[in-house]
Amino acid sequence: MLKIIIVFAIAFLLQAIASMAQMKYFAKEFTEYRKQGKVVCGRQAGGFHAGAIVLFLIDDNGIIKKAKKLEGVTCLARFRELEGFQGKYVGELSGEEVPKTHKNLRKAVRDASLTYCKYVSGEEIENPPTPFQRAGRSVTGFMQRKKALQ
Repeated sequence: MLKIIIVFAIAFLLQAIASMAQMKYFAKEFTEYRKQGKVVCGRQAGGFHAGAIVLFLIDDNGIIKKAKKLEGVTCLARFRELEGFQGKYVGELSGEEVPKTHKNLRKAVRDASLTYCKYVSGEEIENPPTPFQRAGRSVTGFMQRKKALQ
């Protein structure tokens, strides 16, 4: 039993270290773009599928100058250039510009466009719920459904 606990503790520690390394990598890439101008970010969590983050470097009119994507399941995913977006207005992106095989990348592109539109119109941009918040909402919803059935 003690061996199992030790294995889980080591796995948890390694996961934490890998996650911190990926967050540091993201911050570095974001800062590199931020030094060059305005940046729009879109994200879509993947769960058991590949998650996606897009970064668009834009000019003052919302026209995309450069684009990068981070797509993957593990903490080893790295940013790559995202072709086909240069010269487009970020507020008009729908995600249809991305092949259908990249479902979460399409959602991340839509999220970036929506975030930009909210920013331009002066709306508040909400942070997505954390995994603990999502779990709490699931448990609360389950308990409410259980009460309703009784």
